[in-house]
Amino acid sequence: MIGKIMRNIKNQKKLKLNNIMKVGFIGLGVMGFPMAGHLQSSIHDLIVFNRSEEKSIKWIESFGGKSLKNLEDVAESSDVIILCIGKDDDVRNVIGGKEGLINKLKPGAIIVDHTTTSSDLPIEMNNLLNPLGVQFIDAPISGGQAGAESGQLSIMAGGDKEAFAQIEEVINTYAKFSKHMGTSGTGQLTKMVNQICIAGLIQALAEGINFSENVGLNSKDVLEVISKGAAQSWQMENRWESMLQDEYDHGFAVDLMKKDLDIVIDKANDSDINLDITKLINNFYVDIQNIGGGRWDTSSLLKRIQEITK
Repeated sequence: MIGKIMRNIKNQKKLKLNNIMKVGFIGLGVMGFPMAGHLQSSIHDLIVFNRSEEKSIKWIESFGGKSLKNLEDVAESSDVIILCIGKDDDVRNVIGGKEGLINKLKPGAIIVDHTTTSSDLPIEMNNLLNPLGVQFIDAPISGGQAGAESGQLSIMAGGDKEAFAQIEEVINTYAKFSKHMGTSGTGQLTKMVNQICIAGLIQALAEGINFSENVGLNSKDVLEVISKGAAQSWQMENRWESMLQDEYDHGFAVDLMKKDLDIVIDKANDSDINLDITKLINNFYVDIQNIGGGRWDTSSLLKRIQEITK
């Protein structure tokens, strides 16, 4: 993975940030690791933090920069702090925990959160941070591991518009597109729409491949043809080959998609919005978890059809 990221960075036109800001990046997982690598290539002064120090050491060996061992030091050293972590409570703990960022944040600092969370969390964080002169931007991402490695993510952001304008140049080091969607929480609401659409597309692709296989077609030929027409999608272009090869040890994990869809469904239930198909597919992901596929890619919906529904 690291070699691929480095090739992508080398092949891209290096972006020189006009406003020299000290940036801290928290969370070096599957997405955060390459994203921080792209950012380091542009600013050459990035501070990283990861709960597992081993991952921070590996990142520095790959990209340079430096790491800090506690969150308070990150807060004290950074004008912009980027989070790419797990869920609502992780964000709460990193920011407002006993040894969290809140203890040493600078007035005027901006926190950019790429974590997929509820739409209520950004409002809660701004209520906590705004009295300290700190802005919180909810900025979930779409594009998966491949998008993070190639620096081609799409970012949907909510929060203070002026704060977003200040950090847009920073996040565009690993994005092909970013947009301010509105007030706090609208970034997360937009990500919910994204996940609703993805879930339906993957299930449709899985059913299409299963149909093709069972009526005796050459599925590779089928997908080569239909991917050039109205059925084309990111999922089809990037997942059909691995689905045909029964390969799912990559990409966006079922456990994470299930977490995201639970958030979507909770919001829909609170708002009295009908999401019948999304709820059905969410249950399909439970089936996959039950056969030990929690870390498989979301395209494993095909495997569910092949193995569970026989």
